[in-house]
Amino acid sequence: MSRYQTLSLFLVLAALWGAAFVAISAGLSHLPPILFAALRYDIAGLLMLGYAAAVADWRPRDRAGWWQVLVGAGLLIAAYHAFLFVGQLHTTAAAAAIVVSLSPVLSTGFARALVPTDALSPVGLVGVVVGLVGVAIVVRPDPSSLLAADAVAKGLVFCAALAFALGSVLTRRIDADLPIETMEAWSMLGGAAMLHLVSLALGEPIVPADWIHPEAIGALAYLSVGASAVGFLIYFELLERLGAVEINMVSYVAPIVAAVVGWLYLGEVVDDAALVGFGVIVVGFLLVKRRAIRRELGQVRSREASE
Repeated sequence: MSRYQTLSLFLVLAALWGAAFVAISAGLSHLPPILFAALRYDIAGLLMLGYAAAVADWRPRDRAGWWQVLVGAGLLIAAYHAFLFVGQLHTTAAAAAIVVSLSPVLSTGFARALVPTDALSPVGLVGVVVGLVGVAIVVRPDPSSLLAADAVAKGLVFCAALAFALGSVLTRRIDADLPIETMEAWSMLGGAAMLHLVSLALGEPIVPADWIHPEAIGALAYLSVGASAVGFLIYFELLERLGAVEINMVSYVAPIVAAVVGWLYLGEVVDDAALVGFGVIVVGFLLVKRRAIRRELGQVRSREASE
């Protein structure tokens, strides 16, 4: 794959995942949040399972594999999307994307905390703190109105980022010989089942007539097929091609897409504080990942010199 093809796929993935935040906001106008997330992964999980059956061993074969699926279902799918979808009821797609962009920083923090011999350096700790400051700038908590809808919503999105970061670390820590496509497929299906149970427990209304609204159908189709099935296939390809450090940069392009698409489709406006907070989060990422980024840049220069 040429560098231009790699860059093109990277931009497509950023566009797919950035626009997903807008699709969530649009779909929430017609569907209750937890049920909406569950339906998304009913469809995406079946599609991914079909793909896994075609290219890999389609099901886990040992206890470690099922533990990895359980963690993925509980944290990466159920907890992350429950917090995200409920949070987006009262905040913009761009603000949600910006808060979620903290996930790579949080993942590094969790990884270091769970492996004491691999502690963060002082500069890395500063990077984590800087990232959290960036989220605080976006959320702008007011002590006199901590329970305001917008503040609570952004707090829930932050909880989604925490769940995703912790899930990412734990699934990597479990020593399971399980193809990533298979893990994703069963995690999606398991997470969807958990979300359905939560939806039922909360008494969310089930009104199939609302599901056939064109905007609801479009949002659900885009999220399940475009952002999830197609998006993850591109992600797997780029993960192998670029590595974990470079692929993490998708998190910092996606909010830009979310801001533009949200403005064009939903009329959402990104305020100055959100832009400043996003910049601070990026600085935190650069501090935490500075050594890995330096290594990646050195490898890129070596490849270019050899060509």
